[in-house]
Amino acid sequence: MSGAAGRSTLRSFLAIDERETLVQLAQTVRGRVLLFAVAVLAVSTYNAWWEAAFVVGAAMAFAYLEKQRQLILFAATYLMAFSALWLSETAIEESIAVVAAQERAAQFSPLLLAHLALITFMIFSWLALMVVRSHKGFILARRPVIALLTVEFALCGLTSLDLVHGLPRLALWSFLSVYTPYIWFLAYAIVDQRARDRSPDAFQLGTFHPFWGGPSSIPFGKGAGFLRKTLSKTPADLAITQIKGVKLLLWSNVLLAMKVALTWICEQKLSIPSVELALGAYLDGQAFPVLIGWSAVFWSTAKFCLRTAYWGHLFIGGARLAGFRLPRATWRPLEARTLIEYFNRFSYYFKELLVDFFFVPTFFRVFRRHPRLRMFFATFMAAGVGNVIFHFVREVDLVAAMGVSAAIESFTSYAFYCLVLATGIGISQVRANAGYRPSSTLAGRLWSFVSVWGFVVCLHVFSDESRRHTLLERASFLASLFGVG
Repeated sequence: MSGAAGRSTLRSFLAIDERETLVQLAQTVRGRVLLFAVAVLAVSTYNAWWEAAFVVGAAMAFAYLEKQRQLILFAATYLMAFSALWLSETAIEESIAVVAAQERAAQFSPLLLAHLALITFMIFSWLALMVVRSHKGFILARRPVIALLTVEFALCGLTSLDLVHGLPRLALWSFLSVYTPYIWFLAYAIVDQRARDRSPDAFQLGTFHPFWGGPSSIPFGKGAGFLRKTLSKTPADLAITQIKGVKLLLWSNVLLAMKVALTWICEQKLSIPSVELALGAYLDGQAFPVLIGWSAVFWSTAKFCLRTAYWGHLFIGGARLAGFRLPRATWRPLEARTLIEYFNRFSYYFKELLVDFFFVPTFFRVFRRHPRLRMFFATFMAAGVGNVIFHFVREVDLVAAMGVSAAIESFTSYAFYCLVLATGIGISQVRANAGYRPSSTLAGRLWSFVSVWGFVVCLHVFSDESRRHTLLERASFLASLFGVG
């Protein structure tokens, strides 16, 4: 049997969503119970069984109870949000606790402050949606991202001033800690207010960290507008979407198992260090052999890619159970033959966020008479500037722990990473628009793989999230792997 025939057979075997008997079964009570059971088992590898049952149950209730969808989405989303604060120490509580300790305000519970801040944010968001509908010329309606980021950085500035102390600073920081992970969700909701068929406010608020999306700051499913377009319309379409959702949940488990197995092999058996450890050893004058250093970089990149893929599949699998025909979060990134293709395949919803809020506004405003420069600059603003802003905002808790200037300084290496990545992706985008296509020969495909992933692996040295090493130290370490220095 040829390789192509083998792949075709495997794909046919896995394409269970195309089998009419299974599609018909998924529309019956017995089939739905089976889908529920399999989905709960798949999600239980990540969450407690009750949480898995809640997420899957809420998703399927949303899918079947059409008249109650708005209520189900809103209630399930905020039950998850409040229960996460109550049952586990979240990043929001940790951030508030840091400021409470600085202000010697131990009498104020970080948990209570987090709950109050979440309620305040919900009211703030509802009022913001009302304002942009009533005042379409208001900057929040015309430039939502600029307005919301201005609020973000203004709050950061206020909480860093010596004039603000005690309870006022703690209250401001509590609101900022909740506001930060929701900022991109609110931006999508504000944009959707321009649509004629916009969703009701309760539905909009329900898409803020929707119950299937976990704690990620990336809106998996984008906003209410995109969700409306992808919602299954017929029972058969819903059944197919839910089967695809279960498949994605199971595939997420396969990727998680791969990561666990590779972690055991690489870290326990082969003793491959992390990039941070290898970099630290190099700076201490006790560098690992070059082969071990490269192994650390390759393994760190692979681990990051697997983590990105299996979490994304878990979230999109849950959304598909609710009936949303959402594209996969990661789609065969190893098959990328150019950097722009890698950018499109690796993290779809992060890419979409950068495109929607940084690429599109730039593309339609600058260099209209210079199409190549226009395309490059818009791509650079998304993959570079937008990338830096997203990650700095996501880690705003560093401002409380380190101060504004030190937090910005800690991002120097990541800013360099974004600069180089954006330049490479921008050039790749311009070349693709000019008609460049990589060779489809075996040698051409091999060269494409080596060049794309060689670039990604080398650049990964600068994207380490520890923030403990300077740009110069990381550059020196990378150079040492090539025998320089």
